[in-house]
Amino acid sequence: MGHDHGHHHHHHHGTGNIKTAFFLNLGFTILELVGGILTNSVAILSDALHDLGDSLSLGLSWYFQNLSSKGRDKKFSYGYKRFSLLGAIINSAVLLTGSIIIIYEAIPRILNPEQPSTKGMIALAIVGILVNGAAVLKLRKGSSINEEVVSLHLLEDVLGWVAVLIGAIVMHFVDAPVIDPILSLGIAAFILFNVFKNLKKSFTIVLQGTPSNIDIALITKKIEALDDVKEVHDCHLWTMDGEYNIFSAHLVVPHKTTVDELAEMKKSVRTILEEMGIAHATLEFETQEEPCSLANC
Repeated sequence: MGHDHGHHHHHHHGTGNIKTAFFLNLGFTILELVGGILTNSVAILSDALHDLGDSLSLGLSWYFQNLSSKGRDKKFSYGYKRFSLLGAIINSAVLLTGSIIIIYEAIPRILNPEQPSTKGMIALAIVGILVNGAAVLKLRKGSSINEEVVSLHLLEDVLGWVAVLIGAIVMHFVDAPVIDPILSLGIAAFILFNVFKNLKKSFTIVLQGTPSNIDIALITKKIEALDDVKEVHDCHLWTMDGEYNIFSAHLVVPHKTTVDELAEMKKSVRTILEEMGIAHATLEFETQEEPCSLANC
C-alpha cells in the first residue's frame, strides 16, 4: 500500500483576519444598538440584531479557525481542520435565527409605519459602510470556507447599509416611513438566500460529498494513462474543510512490477493529484491476477 502525505497550510492568517473582523463588528454593533434606539429605525435595529449575531458567530469562528490549525493527534487522525467548517455552520444558523426575528419585527411596522430620524440613519449608514467594508477587505484575503462565510456576512452588511443609506436619503425628502421596514425585509431575504446556499455547501462537505471543483473521472483517466497502470477502481474523493482534499484508490499493476517501479509510479500519481488540488492520498496497489470485490470506481 502506498501513502501520499502532501500537506497545505491555509489557516495561519485566517485566525488573524477573523480576529480583526470580530473586534470591528463588536464595537460597531454596540454603536448601532444605541443609534437604532435613538433614531427609532427598525431597519437599523434589525441590522444591529443581525450584527450582534455576527459578533457571536465571529467569536466562534475565531475560536474554531484557531483550533482547526492544530495538527492531527490520537483523537482526530486527520487533524482539526473540520472545526473551521463547524464554525461556518454555527455562523449560518445564527444568521438564520436573526433573519427570522428581523422579519417578525418588520411586518408590524409595515402596517403601522413610524417616521425614523433620517439624519441619524444617514450618519450611521456611512459609518456602517466604512467599518464593515474594512472588515470585508481584511477577510477577502483568506481562503477557508469559514473566512468565506464570515466575509459574505460582512459583505451583506455593507450592502444592507448602502440600502439603508439610500432609504434614509429618500425618507429625508419624502414622507414615506414605510421604506424603513421594507428595507428590513429586503435585508432579511438577501441574508436567508445566502445562508441556505452556505448551509448546503457546508453539509455537502460534512456528508463527504465530492468537491465540485475536482473531476474524479478526469483524475482516473490521467492515472490510467500512466505506463503499467492497467486500471483504477474503488476511487473515493472528499474534502475536510473545502480546501484540504483527500483521495484514495486501488491501482491495478502487472504481476512482475518491482518495488522501485511502484515507487516511481506513486511519484507520478502524486504529481497528478497535486495538480488536481489533492492534498492527501492513500493508494493501494493490486496485481491483475488479484481479485478485488471493490472494483467499482
